[in-house]
Amino acid sequence: MTDFSILTAPGISDLQPYVPGKPIEELERELGLSGTIKLASNENPLGPSPLGAQAAANAIAGINLYPDDSGYRLKAKLAGIHGLEPEQLVLGAGSSDVIDMVARSFLSPGRNAVFSRYSFAMYPIYTTVAGAQCWVADALPPDHQDMPYGHDLDAMAKLVDNDTRVVFIANPNNPTGTWLNREALHTFLQALREDVVVVLDEAYTEYVSHEDFPDGVAWLAEFPNLIVTRTFSKIYGLAGLRIGYGMAGASLIDLISRVRHPFNVNMPALAAAEAALDDVEFLRRSRENNAQGLAQLAAGFEALGLDYIPSAGNFITVDLRRNGGEIYQKLLENGVIVRPV
Repeated sequence: MTDFSILTAPGISDLQPYVPGKPIEELERELGLSGTIKLASNENPLGPSPLGAQAAANAIAGINLYPDDSGYRLKAKLAGIHGLEPEQLVLGAGSSDVIDMVARSFLSPGRNAVFSRYSFAMYPIYTTVAGAQCWVADALPPDHQDMPYGHDLDAMAKLVDNDTRVVFIANPNNPTGTWLNREALHTFLQALREDVVVVLDEAYTEYVSHEDFPDGVAWLAEFPNLIVTRTFSKIYGLAGLRIGYGMAGASLIDLISRVRHPFNVNMPALAAAEAALDDVEFLRRSRENNAQGLAQLAAGFEALGLDYIPSAGNFITVDLRRNGGEIYQKLLENGVIVRPV
């Protein structure tokens, strides 16, 4: 039998596939459960935006046709909200699709990407698939007084060399929930060469309430090498439709759009995202619910004497003292799906 692993591009056979949260249907089928609670994929527990869900349902009648490949209406609405031109936006099947476009556009053999340890699991996958090398900076130490396990921007800057073409920064970061403040991130961007593309992954930005948390979109005019990615999967509750977007200077968007798959965003997703942008009340309730949940879990961990990482997202990471695997399994048996990290 042919060993196809020897035929793959360099590094592919060594990759570990992305492991999503266990599906509710699978767990209930395996253990005969019902009423399962899924916490493993950072989804909105309030469900989808009602306005978005209704728009998606209405769009179903036209799915015999291809969607608008330009995403004209959604881009126009996003551009108005963010003070940009439509040419400064690209749409993707989730923000991860946009991040993949950046990797395929700027990474290749002989080049490298820099990112932090304990960051989004897809960064090394996209980098390796593009044939480039991964330069992984150590995160801040667990005993750091402000941001344990957070991005160490000084360590990341030291890894940037003449072959670096992309730097990935998740803010807030998944899975640690850590975040970078405005001054620290701005200083990092100022010191970086302009021929290094920075992907600022803001998938959870709508949940953040800290006053000194940066809005990357406000810096696009200052940094032509910056691209900010966002998603409708989290606070808008549209994860199942897979839609996100990237924002940057028009020249940068033009380049990464050349590798975008045609019709990469489906018709119900386009309609749902456009409508969800008007669902102000749903976003308010989602933020409020999330803040209450974070406080509840943090209080529980403190009562149990467990260390946790303060989070700015809609998830929280807790140290279970080497019992993580056992506790994960017990939670599954009780119909609660979490993510072992």
